[in-house]
Amino acid sequence: MKIMRMNFGSMVLPLATLFCLAFVSCGRTSSEKEDVVECADTVSVASSMGFSADSLDVTEGKVKNGQFFSTLLGSLGMSAKDAYDLTLACDSVFDVRTLRVGQQYRAYSKDGKLQYLVYERDRASNIVFSCLPPYDAWVYEKPVTIEKKYADVTIENSLWADMLEAGVSPLLIVSLSDIYAWTIDFFALQKGDRFRVLYEQKVCDGEVIAVDTVRYAVFGHYGEDFPMVMYDQKDGGNIWWNEKGESMRKAFLKAPLNYTRVSSGFSYARRHPVTRRVQPHTGVDYAAPKGTPVMTIGDGVVTSVKYEGAGGNTVRIRHNSVYSTAYLHLSKYAKGLKAGQRVRQGEVIGYVGSTGRSTGPHLDFRVWKNGTPINPLKMESPPAEPIKEESRPAFEDAHRRYKAQIDTIQARTVVAELFELL
Repeated sequence: MKIMRMNFGSMVLPLATLFCLAFVSCGRTSSEKEDVVECADTVSVASSMGFSADSLDVTEGKVKNGQFFSTLLGSLGMSAKDAYDLTLACDSVFDVRTLRVGQQYRAYSKDGKLQYLVYERDRASNIVFSCLPPYDAWVYEKPVTIEKKYADVTIENSLWADMLEAGVSPLLIVSLSDIYAWTIDFFALQKGDRFRVLYEQKVCDGEVIAVDTVRYAVFGHYGEDFPMVMYDQKDGGNIWWNEKGESMRKAFLKAPLNYTRVSSGFSYARRHPVTRRVQPHTGVDYAAPKGTPVMTIGDGVVTSVKYEGAGGNTVRIRHNSVYSTAYLHLSKYAKGLKAGQRVRQGEVIGYVGSTGRSTGPHLDFRVWKNGTPINPLKMESPPAEPIKEESRPAFEDAHRRYKAQIDTIQARTVVAELFELL
């Protein structure tokens, strides 16, 4: 497998090391409960968060199962009244009901009395509580670095395994699967398929916390390339296009769920696994664990939510005057789902089950075109609205620039490989 990782902003290999202020522990002794931290860095880290930790004792831990904000404060030495007063003082900054099990915290105390509590809200921000009157709380946003990256990955085993081997963040896979959801079946990738991607990732504390900007990508499949260009028309709509300016977002998703395999295909002469009789199966069965979320493949109106005998719990959706879909054998429906409700593409409408006439957990997915059942795996989906004509010149310029960057990187790599062979 050929793997390349470069900084496409400066075209320098290897990438320059980028640093951000780390909120880390060091020199600590571990226990099953909290860890006492003895680290000079805690003083400077606390200073950056808006308070002085000089001469304070530092304890770190994680929110336990069944622990509330008040009981957490109590375990750190605050009285019930003081904990209540702090809760009232910080309600505009932090909703104590959002305290999450497993999230890390640091407690700063002096002579056994809690002075400050730092709760890690997410990987990029902390909530800092001043635990002495007058009580206060504020948000500390950690420094985040944006890195420009290039990845070139050829599939040898699986997209996930090959990207990890390439040192690419799994978050890029999530972004690519979202962008290409209407073009590529990510469960049917072949050996030799190739992704080349220009993207940006956000790094905090040395960890990639987001890959939310894919500038340009080319997916190669059996000798055919499928480019993607990011261009924002500033209209609140689509930002991902193919090289022709057609939206990468099409009318329907390729599949309504994350599945393990297609257990039964579209057929007019299938022997039913339960009745053993030959009868039509005008849908596709996707094997998946019970409880796997099932999504509507497109915008539409729910026409039916009910138990349908052999089909079990079933949801039916009318997408437009031409297409309609059905989702059978569900274990349960999405909360509040009812007939007449409008749903959006990708919205969860139920969960995989084995209700009705079924031998195991799976989704029986069916599509009708003008009232006639069609094979979902062979359904062609028309593109959404193309790019606006007034935006086309700027879009084509962006496409040329991104393509030139990838071509330049590729050419330099080929030259480098030739020199290695000499």
